[in-house]
Amino acid sequence: MTKIEIDSSGSPFPKPIILLGAIVDGKPNFMTIAWFNRMSRTPNIWGACMGKSKYTFKGIEEYQTFSVNFPGEDLVMKTDYCGIRSGKDVDKSKLFDIFYGELKTAQMIRECPVTAECTVREIIDIESHYLVLGEVKHLYSEKRFMTDGVLDQEKLKLLLFTNPANQYWSLGDVVADAYSVGNQIVE
Repeated sequence: MTKIEIDSSGSPFPKPIILLGAIVDGKPNFMTIAWFNRMSRTPNIWGACMGKSKYTFKGIEEYQTFSVNFPGEDLVMKTDYCGIRSGKDVDKSKLFDIFYGELKTAQMIRECPVTAECTVREIIDIESHYLVLGEVKHLYSEKRFMTDGVLDQEKLKLLLFTNPANQYWSLGDVVADAYSVGNQIVE
């Protein structure tokens, strides 16, 4: 099989979609982010990358807190809307049932299966974007999304984003158990 070079501007891997929440100009706002991942386990650091002109960044910078809300496939339309409309122009908080946890400046979305409150750990300037590193302070879900006390991906039905196709997906089938299937290779 011969490899061919392809366009490197797209991402050849699916990414989790989040609705990032922050208080901006005194009101709750949410933005859709696909450039998101966990950066460290201890401390529990998550990273979200956003364009420097994003309205929501102003609130993150001011309060040094934000929320991470993982939407399920039932929220695909509202998730997309939050990515194509600016909080400067529309009040996106009206789309959701909002609640607050311990941090009073990091509103969360009740309809999302998993939500988290984060404090800003560091903001890294990457030319046209900021990489916001946040330490997870509190993580929330519901019993209905768990099996044997652990989050169950089949029940969560979280959204994934693919690029360059620009499509939303939900998780497919389990292929194998991590940290064990490799033990079948005999050296």
